[in-house]
Amino acid sequence: MKTNFSAFSLVLIIGLISLDSFGQSGSGGSYIDRPFIQEYSIVHAKSLSNPNQYSLASNQHGSVQLVEDHQLLKPFGGQFQHWGTLVKDLSYLPMADKQVQAIASYQGEFIYLDNKAVFSNAWAGSLYLEHRLPAAYIIDGGNDFDFLISDGKQVQYVNRDGKELILPAPNKIIAIEFDPVQNGFWVLSSEKLFLFDPQEKNLTEELSTPKMTSLSFHPEQNRLIVGTESGYFTYDIKAKIASELHAKLPWDEINVVEAQGDKIWFGTSKGAFVLLPNGDSHYYYLERWLPGEEVLDIAFGNGEVYLLTDQGLGTVVQTEMTLAEKAKLFDRYTKKNHLRHGFNASLKLAEPGKLETGVLDDSDNDGLWTSMYLASQGFRYAMTQDPEAMDQIRQSLLAMERLFTINPVAGFPSRSFERSGYIEKLSDPERWQHAPNPEWDWKSTTSSDEAIGHMFVYAVLAELVEDDWVKNKSIELMDTLMTHILDHDLYLIDFDGKPTQWGKWNPEYVNQFPIQVGDRKLNSSNIISMLQTAYHFTGKERFKEKAFELMEKEGYLENLMRPMSIIGQAGDGSDSYSQMLSESWNHSDDEMYFLGYWGLYKYAFNEELKANYKTAILDHWNAERPEKDGLWNIFGALVQPEKFDLNEAIWFLQEHPIDLINWNVKNSHRKDIQALEPNFRRQSISQVLSPSETRIARHNANRFNLDGNGNGRSVYSAGDIWLLPYWMGRYLKVIQ
Repeated sequence: MKTNFSAFSLVLIIGLISLDSFGQSGSGGSYIDRPFIQEYSIVHAKSLSNPNQYSLASNQHGSVQLVEDHQLLKPFGGQFQHWGTLVKDLSYLPMADKQVQAIASYQGEFIYLDNKAVFSNAWAGSLYLEHRLPAAYIIDGGNDFDFLISDGKQVQYVNRDGKELILPAPNKIIAIEFDPVQNGFWVLSSEKLFLFDPQEKNLTEELSTPKMTSLSFHPEQNRLIVGTESGYFTYDIKAKIASELHAKLPWDEINVVEAQGDKIWFGTSKGAFVLLPNGDSHYYYLERWLPGEEVLDIAFGNGEVYLLTDQGLGTVVQTEMTLAEKAKLFDRYTKKNHLRHGFNASLKLAEPGKLETGVLDDSDNDGLWTSMYLASQGFRYAMTQDPEAMDQIRQSLLAMERLFTINPVAGFPSRSFERSGYIEKLSDPERWQHAPNPEWDWKSTTSSDEAIGHMFVYAVLAELVEDDWVKNKSIELMDTLMTHILDHDLYLIDFDGKPTQWGKWNPEYVNQFPIQVGDRKLNSSNIISMLQTAYHFTGKERFKEKAFELMEKEGYLENLMRPMSIIGQAGDGSDSYSQMLSESWNHSDDEMYFLGYWGLYKYAFNEELKANYKTAILDHWNAERPEKDGLWNIFGALVQPEKFDLNEAIWFLQEHPIDLINWNVKNSHRKDIQALEPNFRRQSISQVLSPSETRIARHNANRFNLDGNGNGRSVYSAGDIWLLPYWMGRYLKVIQ
C-alpha cells in the first residue's frame, strides 16, 4: 500500500554526532570524509495468523500501522539489536469495533477501509465515504479525496460527491495503484492490467500477461513496474510497450513492488531488495534485517523503509553518518561490550540475538584479536591524542603482557587466560593449563598467527604512541618473544618442552614444503618481518644476523618473494601434510601476511630489500583485490599510496553493517550472481557481495562465502574488523 512519511530519530538512540564534512575518493590519494547512508534494522516480531489478509501504512507523524485479519496493530518495544513485537493499536477506542480490512496512507494521513466505508481519524474525522462492497480489502486514493476499492471481484469508485460507481472485474483483482500523471487508477489481476478513468467511468484493458503479482507507478519515468512470479517488467504508459522480463535479481518471486523516488523496492518470498539508479541492488534477507522470509508489503517513512513479513515487521533505518561518526560508535560499543580482562572478545549468546544473555567469550586468538584492536587504538591515539584511547592502550597492553607472565615458560605468550575453575566451560578445554597462581588458568599451544599479531602491535605502539611506559613495555615484550624464538632454534616451545603445532620458523620445517605450498612463503615472510622489527627497536645484532642468515643461506628471501601465482596445491607426489596444508587457499594466511608486512616493509634493513619487499607485497595485494577487503587495501596504501584501491576500502567501511550479531545469512540461491567453477582461492562468484549482505566475518575469513549459519548466537567485535582499517587509514592519511 502507498505510504508517505514517518520518523524514528534513532540517531539519538545510538548516540551519533553530526559533522560538517565533504569528500571524494579515487584510485589513490585520500578520501575526505563525508556523510553517507548507514542502514540498520529494527525488528518487531509476530507471526501473522492470516498472512493473506494484511496491509501496511505509515503517516507523516512517524506512526506505523498494519491490518492483519481485521486487527489494527502497531510496533512496540523494538530498538537497534533489541527485537520488539506487534501489539493491538488501541489509540482510538472506536477502532476496536471496526471491521478494518485495509489501511493506506493518503496525503500523509492514515485512511481505513472497513466493511461499510472509507474513513479516517484525520481531518477531524470528516472523511467518511460509504461503499457497497462489504468484503473490499484493496484501496488506493486519487487526487481529490476519491478512492477506488475492490473485493477482488468488483471495483467501486467513491468520492465526496457521492457519485459512486461499481463495475464488475473481468479477472480477480489483486492490486490498485493511482497514477497522478494519467489521473487514473491502474487495476491489476494476475493475467491482465486495466486502467480505470474516473472521468470516463470505465475500465480499459491495457495489457495481458500471465503470472503478474504486483505493480507500482514510477512517476519519474512515467512507467509502471510490474512484479511477476519470476521477475519484473516495466510498462511504458505512453508507448504502451512492455519491456522484457528482468529476472537477474537477488530473488525473482515478487510479492510487492513500490517505487521510492529513483529507487524501486521489491518484496519477495525470500526477503526484499532495492534497485538503485546506477543498476546496483541491496538485498535484505533473514534476521539481520527481517523477522521472516516472506515480504508481503512495503511502506516508506522519513528515513525508514518498512517491510512487512509473515513473521512481523522489519524497519530498515537509513541515517546519515560519516566514517568518523561510525568509528565513534564502534569505539564506544567495543569498549562497553567487548573487553574481557582487556582482551578484544566476542559475546556468546545463550539465546539468539538477545544481547542481555551474552557472555564474554575466550578465544584461541585472544592475543591476535587484541593485537589488532590495540593497534587500532595506537593509530587512533597518534591521530587524536584522545585520553580514552590511551586508557584503552594501557588496559589492553597489560593483558598482552600478562599472556607472558601468567605461565611458567620464559618468553612464551599464552593464547589466553581466565580465572581458575572454568576450564570445562571454556573453548578447547584440553588446551588449558593451571597457572602457578592458583587463581588463574592459561591456554597453551600458541600459534604463529598469535606471534605475528604480537610483533605487529608492539611495533605500532613503540613507533607511534608518545608515552614512555607504552613504548618501553612494547619493546620489552617484542624482545621477550623474539629472544624465546631464537633461543629455541626458531620454534615456540610450549610447557611440555615441544614446539607448538604452528609456531615453527626453523628452515628444517619451512623448507620441507614444496615451493607451491603457501606455508613456505608465509613463514619465511613472517619471521623476517619479526626479526627486522625486533632489531629496529632493540638494536640487538643477533636479530639482524639471524634474518640475513635465513635470507642468504636458507633461501627465505627467495621464499617470500615467490609470486602468488605459483602458490597452489602440493600435488599427488607430495607428503600428506603438504597436501593437507594446500587443499585450498587459507584466508587466515592473508591476515598473517599483511600484519607482517608492517614490519617487513617499514623496518627493512636496506633500500634494496625494501624494494623487493614492495614487489612481494603488491603481488599479494593484487591477488587479494577481488575480495575488496578494507584492511588489505589500507595495507596497500602503506607501500603504494599513489595507487591502491581507495574506493573499495571506503566501500568496505561504509557498507559494513553496524549490527555485528552473527545472524544466519544466505545468498547461494540468488539469481543476480555469477557462479564460478571451484578454484584454489575459493572465489565462488565473479563479484564479491556487500558486507551488509554477507556473514559477519573477521579478516581471516573468505569474503566469497555466500552462506553462514551463525544462528544469532554470537556478537563479533568491531575492534579488529572495522576499527583497525579505519584508524590505520587515518594514520596513513588516506582517510582525512
